[in-house]
Amino acid sequence: MLHLNYLYSLSGLGVGFLVGMTGVGGGSLMTPLLVLLFGIHPTTAVGTDLLYAAVTKAGGTLVHGLRGTVDWRITGRLAAGSVPATALTLFGLYHYGARGPAASGLIQLVLGIALLLTAIALIFRPQIMAFAARHALEPSARRAVVLTVVTGALLGVLVSLTSVGAGAIGVTVLLLLYPKLPTARIIGSDIAHAVPLTLIAGIGHWFLGSIDWSLLISLLIGSLPGIALGSYLSSHASDRVLRPVMAATLALVGCRLVFG
Repeated sequence: MLHLNYLYSLSGLGVGFLVGMTGVGGGSLMTPLLVLLFGIHPTTAVGTDLLYAAVTKAGGTLVHGLRGTVDWRITGRLAAGSVPATALTLFGLYHYGARGPAASGLIQLVLGIALLLTAIALIFRPQIMAFAARHALEPSARRAVVLTVVTGALLGVLVSLTSVGAGAIGVTVLLLLYPKLPTARIIGSDIAHAVPLTLIAGIGHWFLGSIDWSLLISLLIGSLPGIALGSYLSSHASDRVLRPVMAATLALVGCRLVFG
């Protein structure tokens, strides 16, 4: 029987609003919030957030797909690396005990590192975009395919362990690999890839017993209208203000998780 907690819904509303305003992945905000503020077990926080992300990003994929801003070749290349990497990571969690103290400590450490990497990607994304556009360092077609698959594999491991990384980190790498591609298509392709990635990882965590369905529904009740409201108001917000604030927040939380 589901027991809805409206404090979780209120948190989902706030996180959804920030995601809509800034485009930062919900896992970067929701998972550490659940772990640090509500004391949710790291594995449960990650597993629940993965299915939460699959639902919310499916809507984003639909919008980008209708607008024609998804490069399905890039999405397929990312998935070719992330799907097997996700399966192997989930097998490792199953083998070593997903809810054991060792797995909990590992997930918390990797989550902190992922947040720090996300903060760096947010801070330096404009410089990275300008550098890529200025130097047009587009690799050969074959090399781009290989590096995209490798990127997908790394994201598969990172997202399966922490639910973080598919957004800011993935987009930053793709901007370097495909500098001539419009940014909207990069973002759309990354969001489309996040759907099967988070869905498969979330289902894997479900089989591991690390999904809290009451928590998931409570979060969605708040986050879906929050994302809609944030997206509507995003055009009125200054990226110069929001991006550094978000990056600083993620860096502080990442340091808290890594160094205790």
